[in-house]
Amino acid sequence: MATPFAGPLPVEKVAVKRIKLTNFRSYAALCTDFDDRHVVLTGPNGAGKTNLLEALSFLSPGRGLRRATHEQVARAGSKGGDGTFALHVELLGIGGPVSIGTGIEAGPSGPETGRKLRINGAAISGSERLLDHLRAIWLTPAMDGLFTGPASDRRRFLDRLVLALDPLHARRVSDFEKAMRARNRLLEEIRPDPAWLTSVERQMAELGCAIVAGRLEFTGALAGLVGAAQGPATPFPNASLSLAGTLEAMASSMSAGDAEDAYRNRLADSRAKDRAAGRTLEGPHRSDLVVEHGPKQMPASQCSTGEQKALLIGITLAHAQLVAQATGAAPVLLLDEIAAHLDPDRRAALFDLIDALGCQAWLTGTDAHLFEAMGERAQHFSVQGDQLIKWSAV
Repeated sequence: MATPFAGPLPVEKVAVKRIKLTNFRSYAALCTDFDDRHVVLTGPNGAGKTNLLEALSFLSPGRGLRRATHEQVARAGSKGGDGTFALHVELLGIGGPVSIGTGIEAGPSGPETGRKLRINGAAISGSERLLDHLRAIWLTPAMDGLFTGPASDRRRFLDRLVLALDPLHARRVSDFEKAMRARNRLLEEIRPDPAWLTSVERQMAELGCAIVAGRLEFTGALAGLVGAAQGPATPFPNASLSLAGTLEAMASSMSAGDAEDAYRNRLADSRAKDRAAGRTLEGPHRSDLVVEHGPKQMPASQCSTGEQKALLIGITLAHAQLVAQATGAAPVLLLDEIAAHLDPDRRAALFDLIDALGCQAWLTGTDAHLFEAMGERAQHFSVQGDQLIKWSAV
């Protein structure tokens, strides 16, 4: 996936202008203002840099970049350990300024189970509404093993990419998983109701094919972006993305309606096999994202650690470009320890590519000198305790 930008993309700028945290991870209380430039956060390990990126990732549907539970997010010992936390952000968002608040509030018998969301002070239901105001994209060291880890990690990664373009994708995935669990429970019964099973399998087929269609549309759009890209070579190799799975094979060889019928029939035919296995053996929950190093035409899993990191960076930048082109607004990039293992030339090239996206990027690192090439394009903060100390890069 190519990332050869000749200059800033003509997209709307989305930027975090203020962040306020209460009892979030290591932060008892924090309130800091920012301008539209990139944000560099430096400090020793454990200072709380990643915690800030995680807080911003909560402005996207889901459980954030660490996939943490609410109990893990709430600051240990806060207010006697009551399990509450609050995040409030002022944004220059898609369409203009917006205020977003989220967190866990105290209930009569302890912390409430559901995370509350408010936009401009009004309570909202459905976290996909957050995508009306910003799209957040992140890359963390925990993702370095993506290409050699289990397929479930790659599916989750792919679905996060798709979600940035299709706000309903996560709901489809969630609804499919609920239907699949219902089918699995029915199959455990001695004499399951065949009409009920058929109804659940029909729902699974409809949702499963829609999920796969969204994934295929995304990979196709990304491939089109790569094919249309022109310009000098970048230090981050192009990646080729494809999908492997039963439904993907069906979608490639038949119409959407026929694929849905075929999957529904396969579910009906595999009831005995799935009952014996204790789970549903075919569907979008078994698909895999296949990534290859474009120039070498080599599976990413066989590439060196450095090449895999470069591929991940290239995918992230290309995804950000695709989101900007599709929505007309640049995403917010959350890049944790992104520069740690890059040589000076590659770091400088990365910063130039980020700048060309027209986005606001948040970057963390232990050494301030790693971000010298950013210069005044970024606002620099030292993370000390639970405070941010601003300093000049010049």
